[in-house]
Amino acid sequence: MEIKTIGVVGSGLMGAGIVEVCARSGYDVVVREINEELLQAGLDGIGASMDEAVKRGKIDVEARQTAWDRISGTTDLADLSSSDLVIEAITENMELKKEIFAELDRRCPSQSILASNTSSLSITEIASATRRPEQIIGLHFFNPAPVMPLLEIVRALLTSEEVLDVAQRFGASVGKTTVVAKDTPGFIVNLLLIPFLLDAVRAYENGMATREDIDTGIRLGLNHPMGPLTLLDFVGLDTTLFVADAMYAEYKDARYAVPPLLRRMVMAGRLGRKSGAGVYDYS
Repeated sequence: MEIKTIGVVGSGLMGAGIVEVCARSGYDVVVREINEELLQAGLDGIGASMDEAVKRGKIDVEARQTAWDRISGTTDLADLSSSDLVIEAITENMELKKEIFAELDRRCPSQSILASNTSSLSITEIASATRRPEQIIGLHFFNPAPVMPLLEIVRALLTSEEVLDVAQRFGASVGKTTVVAKDTPGFIVNLLLIPFLLDAVRAYENGMATREDIDTGIRLGLNHPMGPLTLLDFVGLDTTLFVADAMYAEYKDARYAVPPLLRRMVMAGRLGRKSGAGVYDYS
């Protein structure tokens, strides 16, 4: 099973990053968005990201142009029907994902692999919307996808050995280190990360220390590149809230119970860096 053409559903932050990673690694990529405005915004973001890579000396101008020429955009899901691998990167909504996978299942050849970039939702449940559960897998890239070296591969209950092998080889081909997780909420990284972030919010909420001292303590005491509250702003408070709620619903474990402060900050629109304010103010 050889992958030559990749389809990506969604051109938001994660989708755009995945498109860039794949195009820079030599794949032809078709990215689909629901309307022209969002598609153009996604393509503009990809172009800006590759321009930044040129400025930083990560790629040269010729490589940037070659990668750009491999990318095409569409608003029609049918244009992904010739893809060997389709990676879904839409919002974390199970019903929407199942709708997308059911349509992809109807349109794509039986040998095409369908993958989700979900960070928390069940790959097995997503696969239930298709007639090819053995061809469904999780490919969880991390933000920002062109920079972060990890690809978390999630094997659903019925994912075949061959598809798992192809996914691992694909990960290596795009320069990622791969880890394989069972299809359980949070997989590997979020299973351990979410309680860490929530505990940091609880410490701040309870007045144990200032946000700066919490971050400095972890950054210097544990040699982390950034403190948990800074990381929370980077990941997104709304994203963390969604994942934590999904994991709590599955496990009923107090470690995943969201502190009131986090929920109120999301309600107030303080979502982190992307909104200009989260635990810290970036305005």
